[in-house]
Amino acid sequence: MKRDFLYIDISNKLAALIRDKVLQPGDRLPSVRMLCQEHGIGMNTAKRVFLELEAQSLIESKPQAGYFVSQLPYQRLPLPATSSPSAVGSLAAPVELFSRVYATRGRKNLTLFSMGVPSSSLLPLAMLNKAIVQATRDLPGGGTEYEPTQGNESLRRMIALRAINWGGKLRESDVITTAGGMNALAFSLMAVTKPGDTLAIESPCYPGSLQLAISLGLKVLELPTHPSTGVEIEALKKVIRKIDCCLLVPNFNTPLGSCMPDAHKQEVVNLLAQQDIPLIEDDIYGDLYFGAQRPKCCKTYDAADNVLLCSSFSKTLAPGYRVGWVAPGRYKDRLLTLKYAHAISSSTITQAAVASFLQSGRYDLHLRKMRTTLQQNYLQYVQAIGDYFPADTKVSRPQGGLAMWVEFNRQVDTGGLFDAALKQKISISPGRIFTLQDQFNHCMRLSLGLVITPEVRQKLKVLGRLVKNEIPGPAR
Repeated sequence: MKRDFLYIDISNKLAALIRDKVLQPGDRLPSVRMLCQEHGIGMNTAKRVFLELEAQSLIESKPQAGYFVSQLPYQRLPLPATSSPSAVGSLAAPVELFSRVYATRGRKNLTLFSMGVPSSSLLPLAMLNKAIVQATRDLPGGGTEYEPTQGNESLRRMIALRAINWGGKLRESDVITTAGGMNALAFSLMAVTKPGDTLAIESPCYPGSLQLAISLGLKVLELPTHPSTGVEIEALKKVIRKIDCCLLVPNFNTPLGSCMPDAHKQEVVNLLAQQDIPLIEDDIYGDLYFGAQRPKCCKTYDAADNVLLCSSFSKTLAPGYRVGWVAPGRYKDRLLTLKYAHAISSSTITQAAVASFLQSGRYDLHLRKMRTTLQQNYLQYVQAIGDYFPADTKVSRPQGGLAMWVEFNRQVDTGGLFDAALKQKISISPGRIFTLQDQFNHCMRLSLGLVITPEVRQKLKVLGRLVKNEIPGPAR
């Protein structure tokens, strides 16, 4: 490891010990001098370790005494309960509310807590611009020609190489590129379902997936989901004979930010394979982990080639480039036929630019910085929620990703909160859009991709005031 980044490696290890409660609030950390001796580093590097941990609100300095583990903000706020959706499939999409929320996208005069994408300030814009220019120079016809239907070969090779990070084995021939992650999900659903089939999905889940399923004529069966460990496997077992396909986001799903333990992933993969039920895995947030190691995917355990692994670079690199991909396993031929029929090929220039960026080795450095910022954002959001929101507010504890889930008492109507907040130039995502059922009306999602500034913190204070004083709703 380059010595420039050694402080990050050491701070990550100490942060993991704090998060795992090996180091408890109030415990004294080694001194700067002791840290130098233990790791063979200089004083400046040791000081950067402590500065990094302080920036994450994990430790605090006490004059003449040293550094101590601080009380983590989220430990003071309770965790939401496991969801309990109806076991009956539903088509009751909150279309009007969904449309109003997404109509705020791109409005520069709003503080967009509602958009689950990283702020442009978190993205390597200058390097991406150079990659685009280089692609137009290197590609035949300046990038005006069609790519093969399967996608840019260099990009597929880099995606396959990165599979080692989640314990997978992919070849470039296993990968098909798409126009973003939603396009990958759409092709996957079209490949393995037909109108009238039943799709099992987490609850709450990404609104776009719900809208997509409805547009394809699918019945949606929402599954109980724990805010930390993801979908409840016992609930899946109870409905296994009622479903035709399963769509899950095992790593840091939105809006909860939950992460399924590896043992759960393996059990789900085996359970669905035994019933010959396809599993569509959306791993769009997998690279945005807060811990020391990237989590594995369901695809890691896919001995039967039954998992269609979907992802994109929209949440990590360039939302507007619309570069996604799918490793569809034994459904590859169906996917290629669908892509040819619906798209012919993917965007030539943006695929080449992303491939070039991955080949340069800069992607992992970018991800490291981005993950640190997102984790700091989460801790500061929770701190603000603890300071400004009602005392009975509950928050999820994402281990990665771009979202956190906030639950109020049932007197609060977040649909009404959305309208009131919009008058204050604030946009939120009401909980009702994350389900097809009459639930989560007292919840909301906040995006972690919006970097905390004094202005953003002030907007959170305004939200807290609105919840306390202006948005009581009927008891549910």
